[in-house]
Amino acid sequence: MKIIAKDFDDFFEKIIDEHVRSKDENRVKDFVDVMLGFMASEETDEYRVERDTIKAIILDMLTASMDTSAAAIDWTLAELIRHPQVMKKVQKELKNVIGMKRMVEESDLEKLKYLDMVVKESFRLHPVAPLLVPHASREDFTVNGFDIPKGARIFVNAWAISRDERVWTDAERFYPERFIGSDIDLRGRNFELIPFGAGRRGCPGMQLGLTVVRLVVAQMVHCFDWELPNGMLGSELDMREEFGIVCPRANHLLAIPTWRLKD
Repeated sequence: MKIIAKDFDDFFEKIIDEHVRSKDENRVKDFVDVMLGFMASEETDEYRVERDTIKAIILDMLTASMDTSAAAIDWTLAELIRHPQVMKKVQKELKNVIGMKRMVEESDLEKLKYLDMVVKESFRLHPVAPLLVPHASREDFTVNGFDIPKGARIFVNAWAISRDERVWTDAERFYPERFIGSDIDLRGRNFELIPFGAGRRGCPGMQLGLTVVRLVVAQMVHCFDWELPNGMLGSELDMREEFGIVCPRANHLLAIPTWRLKD
């Protein structure tokens, strides 16, 4: 444990040092820059944070993203294997945009529009934190005839919202094409799709999580063809969920890869 803690500490020190040394005034500032601003400014003594606090927050961000991102990738690959026509469309897009002689890079992700729709649809059907995180009401209020007292703990059922037939046509179907021409995104601006929550209490690691999921799925689908063992059909794949704060598949996906890129 001491060795692991030292490795993490060295990694976080490197991240902080890179931000401190950066002289690019035009780059988009991230949350490490914001915390360093609190650390360096004499005008923010009320909110002052120390270097160890910054490292602890980075650790929290990375730890929270591990199980959630792994579950999201597992669900997405399972749906692609269950729907080979969707898998072929993703691979066709990757072939056209990336080619068959290199792997996908993070800078390629914005060009992969169909992959983005696939990831959206996977998060819609399988939000990895189905009840998000608990909230507390700041005052007494009424919603649809229900009285909510001040201080009540509130859970938002994102799983039920994203499968509501009043909102989504054929809600139980995995159909990425539903997002063609749609401006619905995952970032909390559209309340019918909130796998990361919304508002000030939305997931702070949303962008990191989306990037990781899209990049890993893109790499695995671009580099490999996939089939299930023992001649199993995609329709036979076990898609049951495991109950918990994070909602992974009850049984991890077992599939056989075949290399498809040109050497």
